[in-house]
Amino acid sequence: MRESEPSQGASIDRGQAIRQALDRRKVIDAAVAYVDRNGLRQLTMRSLGAELGVEAMSLYRYVPGREDLLEGILEAVIDELYGDPEVLLSARGNWQDYLQRLAHGVRRLALHHPNLFPLVATRPPAAPWIRPPLRSLRWIDSFLDSLIASGFSDKAAVAAYRAFSSFLLGHLLLEVAAAGAAIGPSDDDEFSAPEAVDLSDYPRLTQLQDYLSEDRSADEFEESLENLIDRLERLVRPS
Repeated sequence: MRESEPSQGASIDRGQAIRQALDRRKVIDAAVAYVDRNGLRQLTMRSLGAELGVEAMSLYRYVPGREDLLEGILEAVIDELYGDPEVLLSARGNWQDYLQRLAHGVRRLALHHPNLFPLVATRPPAAPWIRPPLRSLRWIDSFLDSLIASGFSDKAAVAAYRAFSSFLLGHLLLEVAAAGAAIGPSDDDEFSAPEAVDLSDYPRLTQLQDYLSEDRSADEFEESLENLIDRLERLVRPS
């Protein structure tokens, strides 16, 4: 005997149950998982809705649009650093160990989400001095605070933040690209202008905003190039 097909009412009930079970966090987590499997270019509100078993319009109550979805994905991925047991939240008197642990934590993050790391690296930040991949205000504030507590001057801490970010970004973009991640923008990528940053909860960032806003790109390029050449010279002429 042939089983009866589910009625339209039963399908509607299931759809309502799925919608009721959704919240913003579940939508963001599903988007992260989707991009991990399929790549960022395949992510649309329609494809994410299909992934969750709902119409795309149902998602707009949790994420107003794709731009907000991408920001939510970035925040969720960077926040994974807080769950890494090897990463320290402060230097604890040894800034070298702190930087090494943080660098390896970001690398683990990039290799765990190779299809998402280009978004972390290239999406326009909320302020020009926020540098990927350590683009979370909480992480930047704690990074600067840790180095200053370890004896760095304000200016030296900002320089270290810039150098550390540049090192991680260049190395890890190459590494995820070698793993097959698409690191160039798609033809239809459009970025909206970032909103003003509220630093009221980040006293260290407020204190150092002038230093952070300085454009030292040319100087940093020359310094990095000189450091590279010095390192290569030591390889050629070992002591």
